[in-house]
Amino acid sequence: MSDNKSKEALPIVITNPWERLRAFTDARIGLGRAGISLPTHQLLAFQLAHAQAQDAVHCSLECDTLANELSAALSLNQTPIAAHSQAVDRATYLQRPDYGRRLNDASRETLQQAAESGQRFDLAVVIVDGLSALAVQQNSVPFLTALYRAFENDQREWQLAPLTIVEQGRVAIGDEIGALLNADALLVMIGERPGLSSPDSLGLYMTWAPEVGLKDDRRNCISNVRPAGLKPEEAARRLLLLLNEARQRKLSGVQLKDRSEDSVLEGTSGGSTQNFLVAD
Repeated sequence: MSDNKSKEALPIVITNPWERLRAFTDARIGLGRAGISLPTHQLLAFQLAHAQAQDAVHCSLECDTLANELSAALSLNQTPIAAHSQAVDRATYLQRPDYGRRLNDASRETLQQAAESGQRFDLAVVIVDGLSALAVQQNSVPFLTALYRAFENDQREWQLAPLTIVEQGRVAIGDEIGALLNADALLVMIGERPGLSSPDSLGLYMTWAPEVGLKDDRRNCISNVRPAGLKPEEAARRLLLLLNEARQRKLSGVQLKDRSEDSVLEGTSGGSTQNFLVAD
């Protein structure tokens, strides 16, 4: 008798009518319920996602492995430059964001030596671990492969500075590197702050005329570059549009509006569709 009562007391998993919408988003909706709580498998999935986000923040970038992969995939003439911020370790990096925005003395000297020829470059690409080394490790090669292919097919020629890989860095550290390498434009590829459904999201920050001390309003951002988000080929296409417009107008940031996702041009008749950039 007691066994039957205990079986009847077990909570029944009740599905949520919104569950079908989960096919279109990574958001945690329509999870159902068991009694007043989540179903066990949904709770375990949440705990796993939380652990993956924490791991992404604390894991280290395998710089040598990434440099070798980039050299092979892009047929680079020289090994990417290894640099480090003023944050000596991960704990310091997380506690002192300002240290992550500037190079340490050894890295600054290395970059100064790399720029001794005085050559100017159209673009400096800087790869930074940021808050998700996982995102950088997994997405840098696919994205740069697509970007280099886009450069080859572009009508304009692009002179690229040596690639730089930075440990314990923030977005702004690219400004110092771009200035040291005499680059007209800067691209910072950085691991974004992990979410509970996106521990591997790569962010792209483009800046015209980089120099130390710039504010975020001088940057254009393309985010969520990853297999489950923005595909590398599409990210490269959007970035090249921004770079060409920045190169023409000599500016970036809030004055350069990225509307490449707009489907209908405002003020046009017939609702024609086109991807475009508008500089205000």
